[in-house]
Amino acid sequence: METKKYLSLIDQELAKMPDFVRDYQLQNRHSLTTSYQYLTEIRRFFNWLRTEGLAKASCNQEIVPSDLERLRRSDMMLYLDRLSHTKNQQGHLNSPTTVNRSINALRSLFKFLTITSEDNNGKPYFDHNVMLKVKSLAYTKTLNYRAHALEAHMYTGDLKYQFLDFLDKEYEGLCKARALSAFRQNKERDMAIVALILGTGIRVSECAGIDLKDLNLKEATLDVTRKGGQRDSVPIASWTLPYLKAYAALRERRYRPEKDNRAFFLTNYHGQCRRMTTNAIEKMVGKYSAAFGHPLTPHKLRHTVASELYQVTKDQVMVAQQLGQKGTTATDLYTHVDQTEQRRALNAIADQDQNKPRQ
Repeated sequence: METKKYLSLIDQELAKMPDFVRDYQLQNRHSLTTSYQYLTEIRRFFNWLRTEGLAKASCNQEIVPSDLERLRRSDMMLYLDRLSHTKNQQGHLNSPTTVNRSINALRSLFKFLTITSEDNNGKPYFDHNVMLKVKSLAYTKTLNYRAHALEAHMYTGDLKYQFLDFLDKEYEGLCKARALSAFRQNKERDMAIVALILGTGIRVSECAGIDLKDLNLKEATLDVTRKGGQRDSVPIASWTLPYLKAYAALRERRYRPEKDNRAFFLTNYHGQCRRMTTNAIEKMVGKYSAAFGHPLTPHKLRHTVASELYQVTKDQVMVAQQLGQKGTTATDLYTHVDQTEQRRALNAIADQDQNKPRQ
C-alpha cells in the first residue's frame, strides 16, 4: 500500500514536469519517499523561477535546461532567502532542515544535468553547475544543545521497558469503550512493532515493509530494504524476540491474511487484511507514547537505539551500520547525548589544578 501510494504521488508530480526531470527520475537511486520529496522541492523551485521571470515558461512542463544553465549563485541565494522566510502549513517559518532538503534536491538535479545525463553525443545537458557554489545551512544550535534536547525525547534505559509494561498492563484501563476492542485485537502486534524498532533501530518505513521471509527469529536477524533500495541484514536484540514470537504465533489466526499476503505486520481495514502502513505505525506510536506521558515518534525510538549503542561501544561505525547509514556524519549527534565523559574531563581538570603547587 505504501509503495503504491508513493508511486502514484511521484507519477502525479512527473506529469507536470519537463522531460529532463522525468529522465532524472528514471536514473536516480533514491528511496520512494526521498524521490517524492525531491520532486516537490523541484516543483517549488520551478514555480519560483517562473514567478521571478527567470524562466519564461507558462508552466513547469515548458521549463528547459537552458533556464537552469543561466542561473547564478545570486539567483540561488535569493531563492533560499525566500524559502527561509516562507511559512509552512503550521504557520512557522521553514526550518534549516527544510531549506537543506531543497538544496539537496537541487544538487541532485543539477548533478544529473551537468554530469550524469547524456545526449546522443554522450554529453550532459550543460556544464555550469551553480549548486556547487551553494552551501547547506548551518544548524543554529550546537551538537551539545541538540543532543540535550534529543535526550528528553528518547526511551533510554529502563524507560523503554516501562513503556512496554505500560502497554501490556495499564493502557487497556485508559481505553474508551469504542477503542478497547481494537486495542485488544492489535495489542501483541503493536508491542512487537515498538520492541522491534527499539531492538534494531530500523526506520518506520523499513518496519512497515517487513515480509515474513525477512525475519529469522532463530538467528535473531532481520533483512530490510534500506533507503535507495539496498538490502541489508541487521541483528535483533535478544530481549525483543519474545514480543515478535508472541505476535507471530497469532498473526495468521487473528488477521486471516490471504495466502499471497506476505507482510509481517498486518491490519484489518474495513474487513480487509492489509499491510500496516508507515503512517499507521507513526500514529500508533504517537497515541501510545502520549498516553504514557512521554510523547515521541518512531524516529525517536530509532534515536534511542543509536544513542544506547554508542554509549556501550563508543563505535560510530557500528552505530552507522546498525542504522543503515552510509557514513558516520549522522551519528555525530549521539556522541553528545550522554555528557558524563565531558563532565568527568572538566572535573579532572579542576582536580589537577587543585593539586598543583601555588606560585
